[in-house]
Amino acid sequence: MSDPQLGRRNTLRALSRHTAGMMLDGGGLGEILLPNRYVPADLTPGGEIEIFLSLDSSDRLVATTESPLAMAGEFALLTVVAVSRIGAFLDWGLSKDLLLPYAEQIKELEVGDKELVYIRVDPVSRRLMASAKLRKHVAETAPAAASGGMPVMFQLAEKSDLGYRAVVENRYWGLLRLEQGAKVPPRGVRCEGYIARVRDDGLVDLSLDPPGYGKVPSAAEQLAAILATAPRGFLPLHDKSPPAQVRAMLGMSKKVFKQAVGALYKAGRIRIGEDGVYLLARR
Repeated sequence: MSDPQLGRRNTLRALSRHTAGMMLDGGGLGEILLPNRYVPADLTPGGEIEIFLSLDSSDRLVATTESPLAMAGEFALLTVVAVSRIGAFLDWGLSKDLLLPYAEQIKELEVGDKELVYIRVDPVSRRLMASAKLRKHVAETAPAAASGGMPVMFQLAEKSDLGYRAVVENRYWGLLRLEQGAKVPPRGVRCEGYIARVRDDGLVDLSLDPPGYGKVPSAAEQLAAILATAPRGFLPLHDKSPPAQVRAMLGMSKKVFKQAVGALYKAGRIRIGEDGVYLLARR
């Protein structure tokens, strides 16, 4: 069994009770204390428990059953709760706040500010800390295994001239291009999406919808089902409808909506009017 990882959740075996809590088997890291306030009543020596591993104020390994908003190797949008002479402290869901040193900041921060940061283990002190210098921790190009159509998780980081730069799978940059007026996912929030394409230079374009026309049949059936339950079988959506209105009503992009309309029209299932789309009665 490999040694538990600092800054991550690990499943460890309980060894013995201690006045301060339960001692856990840390393998090559030695015994690790789980303080009394985190010890479940049913945990006995020999049992296993999932914990998060960090350092206490004396730089000793300590376990907790609390769950942080993000772990080492991940990105998160965190709130500044205090500022001191060594940096800003961020609320990341644990009783001990996370330090964002001044050397890892990109702008002056105040209490209440939200900052997208990378959480890492300092190689020298072994302390968990944050970095707002995202470019140091994100690869410019995608891994070789990345391909068009692949589902991914991503977090928007910043707006660019071409769209929105996003951190994909906590590893590499991607670019999300949205239609004008489309709803933009909140910055820093993990979103489900797809790789639209991997460009020749290794850069990745992202999409909120599955790429390719292969999604049209399911989108067409979804549109038909919504029309079937709409009053008079009518939806007030057309070529000039804002993309945000289309997504709010149907949960699909305007591009996919237009493809679905085309498929249903070709099949003779709808009538397209200037005011919207009408479902035709089945013959």
